[in-house]
Amino acid sequence: MPPRAGPFVNTDGTGPVPFSKVFKWMSGRLTGERRSTPAHAPMRRVEPDVAALATPPEPGEAARLTWLGHASWLVQLDGVSLLIDPALKPAIGFMIKRNVEPGLAIAQLPRIDASLVTHNHYDHLDLPTLVPVGAPVVAGLGNARHFSGTKLPVRELDWWESAPVGAVRVTYVPSQHWSRRGLADVNQSLWGGFIVQGTTATLYHSGDTAYFNGFAEIGRRFPGIDAAMLPIGAYDPAWFMELQHMNPEQAVRAFLDLGAKRFFAMHWGTFKLTDEPIGEPPERARAAFGGSADVGRELWILDIGEGRALT
Repeated sequence: MPPRAGPFVNTDGTGPVPFSKVFKWMSGRLTGERRSTPAHAPMRRVEPDVAALATPPEPGEAARLTWLGHASWLVQLDGVSLLIDPALKPAIGFMIKRNVEPGLAIAQLPRIDASLVTHNHYDHLDLPTLVPVGAPVVAGLGNARHFSGTKLPVRELDWWESAPVGAVRVTYVPSQHWSRRGLADVNQSLWGGFIVQGTTATLYHSGDTAYFNGFAEIGRRFPGIDAAMLPIGAYDPAWFMELQHMNPEQAVRAFLDLGAKRFFAMHWGTFKLTDEPIGEPPERARAAFGGSADVGRELWILDIGEGRALT
């Protein structure tokens, strides 16, 4: 059978956020109905050990995760180096400038075996980063057309489909979101997250997502997730953003649904996309985690450029 085509919908049948709500959110600045907070704030960043990152762990060694800012990660295991949603340039387009430099510049990256792209929004599918990186791309159905002017090979996956990258297996899994890159392509490209499986670790990157019952299903299909990279920012105002993004409390709930061992926070502090203060998400995440997480599970809110080996 040919692969299914857009327009795509979420697992509960919902489509994109209605334009009426988008217009109300955008006009809220003029009416004073939206919270006004600074576009920039101090953010901790560390210099990674570039020499150490040049060689990924061998099979049987501990997997290594390095947060590059926003939803961008360098994931290394089983002799493979993956980038997930890399956006490493000074701005998204010409409009939204970085609050802090990325953890690694493109020139500092190791050889990348594949770039995994969760969906086509500009802060996740960043062609100015992906093209010079030059690695093959793995993305959801309908996303190859965004790379038609490049020489990058693209492997498209439907939800629950898998592909090998070296000794590692990547599986595309559902999220509760939507897609759009131009004026007439709403939901023509699939959105989702990734499960990355190696010999010593199973890792999960959710991409952008609202809270939904799919987290429990992902946890059932992939028991024993060692690390879940989950977004904790871009949630204010709630009446609009909760249809597409999680707040920190919902992210903790998603983590528990997944049954994962470690929570790695992302999607905060790098770009000012919504109305909450830049430094608010980790405070709320720590409070929610301390109040509801099981004993023995870990919350990691890394500095940009910081990494962890999953020993």
